[in-house]
Amino acid sequence: MSKKKFEVIDGETIDACLERIKAAGYFPVRRTEEPIFAERIENGKVHYEPVNRKIVFEAKLIE
Repeated sequence: MSKKKFEVIDGETIDACLERIKAAGYFPVRRTEEPIFAERIENGKVHYEPVNRKIVFEAKLIE
């Protein structure tokens, strides 16, 4: 595979994820972040609040 996605797991720093990518023989080319929302019902209305984020790196194989 020439491309692979690596997700920063819970409790892992971004630097640790980048080291994991390097150890696997890849280098990062793109970083994406997605918010994670939680539903909260207040006065009968549903509100969505951001509670966390998911960081994913797209990486290419080092040749």
